[in-house]
Amino acid sequence: MSDTSIHPFRIANFRAYWTARLAMTLAQNGMIIVIGWQTYTIARQTMPPHLAAAQLGLIGLLQFIPLFLTTPITGYVADRFDRRWITRVTVSLQLACALILALVTQAGAMSLPVLFGVAVLLGIGRAFAGPAFGALAPNLVPRESLPAAIALSAISWQVGSIVGQSAAGTIYALAPATPYFVATGLFGIALVALVLIGPVPRTHNADTRHPLRQIVDGLIYVWQNKMVLGTITLDLFAVFLAGTSALLPVYAHDILKVGPSEFGMLTAAPGVGAGIVALFFSFRPIKTQVGPKMLAAVLVYGAATVTFGLSSWMPLSLAALAVAGAADMFSVYIRQSLVQLYTPDAMRGRVGAVSQLTISASNELGEAESGFLASAAGLVGAVLIGGGGAILVTVLWTFLFPVIRRAKTFDPPMLPEEPGPTHEKEAA
Repeated sequence: MSDTSIHPFRIANFRAYWTARLAMTLAQNGMIIVIGWQTYTIARQTMPPHLAAAQLGLIGLLQFIPLFLTTPITGYVADRFDRRWITRVTVSLQLACALILALVTQAGAMSLPVLFGVAVLLGIGRAFAGPAFGALAPNLVPRESLPAAIALSAISWQVGSIVGQSAAGTIYALAPATPYFVATGLFGIALVALVLIGPVPRTHNADTRHPLRQIVDGLIYVWQNKMVLGTITLDLFAVFLAGTSALLPVYAHDILKVGPSEFGMLTAAPGVGAGIVALFFSFRPIKTQVGPKMLAAVLVYGAATVTFGLSSWMPLSLAALAVAGAADMFSVYIRQSLVQLYTPDAMRGRVGAVSQLTISASNELGEAESGFLASAAGLVGAVLIGGGGAILVTVLWTFLFPVIRRAKTFDPPMLPEEPGPTHEKEAA
């Protein structure tokens, strides 16, 4: 990276993009909390606790299935069409969902079928939004400014996650429909910000081959590019194994023996650690030894997870979770930079769709894995196995993908282009 790189916030298009991403993330995370609360509350009126809890899993599954089924298509769309318009349409869909939930809640007519139907629509919207948002960012800043832009995008995601989830519960207690109205307004802000993004240079995919062939090309590219494949799968397996979020309520109640306020501190700790690291990288990006540092960060993530698993002291548990969040953000920052910079612009949508699928799989399916493992090996045993597994995977990936440990900078080798691309500006 050049020492003369432009800070992303000096670029009007990126400022609009960042504002949209923050507003959208605040709205999404606030809605997730309220949808979960309403789902469980309604289900408990007619179901025993274990069946009511299963409805929460169903909500997550209904959002994951559209993502899983549409991943190849969403990546192709992000590479074929104006990414700005894709983000505008998907934010509009989410705005409509928030408004529907607000009006139904205000009318006192909320039901499980309404929540399930909206969950599917949200899953579709997020499936198309993810690759388009991810692939749009490199079009807004110079190449040497991209790592800082990725760190700033991570800040918007972390702040949106922490503030959105914590604020939604408080607002819901005051007036159940209000969080959805707030989300509607936030999606509106995101939509306005996206409209303000002007024409941006990008690679136009002029490939006239059949869309299915181009979709397959994206999957082949991920498989053949060992840097992209290695970094994506390292994150997939590490988070899948060592994720602890699903077990935090049990740890708070049975191991640490703390109440709801302390539980809130536990859930916020990883985000606080991640936010601090992202803020630091937005001003002081990493420039050297990026591959070895990413591998070291995943090792720290696994070790912090093991420490949390062994702890029965609240301050140590909080510190371990904060360190885990910081290490995860460290590795994610490098991984996203490497994936973006090692992928041709004409391929970024399809590669981003694969990356989004692995992230969703590591999070949602990882939570299921944690629950099943806890029932089989015990609570502490599940966390220790997960943290140890993340460490083992990192060691294996160090040798299976030597290109990662040899990556000294973010500068990739000459990238292959797809057949026949042309460079142009997207139409306004």
